Amino acid sequence: MQLRMGHGFDVHAFAAPEDGRPLMLGGVSVPHDRGLAGHSDADVVIHALMDALLGALRQGDIGQLFPDTDPAYAGADSRGLLRRVALLVREEGWHVVDADCTIAAQAPKLAPYRDAMRVTMAEALGVPVEHVGVKATTTECLGFVGREEGIAAWAVCLLRRG
Repeated sequence: MQLRMGHGFDVHAFAAPEDGRPLMLGGVSVPHDRGLAGHSDADVVIHALMDALLGALRQGDIGQLFPDTDPAYAGADSRGLLRRVALLVREEGWHVVDADCTIAAQAPKLAPYRDAMRVTMAEALGVPVEHVGVKATTTECLGFVGREEGIAAWAVCLLRRG
């Protein structure tokens, strides 16, 4: 049996409140006065997870697979992109054993949405919800996250072949 792990990271700045963008995290719309700026829906959690999966596959990153210069991905729902990456994982002969994500956000509070994020990402990956973890933290008011300028996310995954 072969195992591979991958690590992903993503960050997005908050959009201006007048942009009216929803805040999408882990495939869930989280109530907040601002969404994140980006070419797609700017879901930093799913973007970090996709990069972790692609890293484990040695397939580059989401910028190569879904370039922000391609109008086809403007406003794209990251859940659909995650489904495509999960399909690529299976096509390459691998299976998702486990994935774990950490979100750094000073605001909003994310604890009420963690379970919904786990369910949404597990469904997109085609794995049981027990195989997906989500945690949230603040940066104790330090850095761009602490100043509420944006949100960062990290993800790791373990893939198994066979």
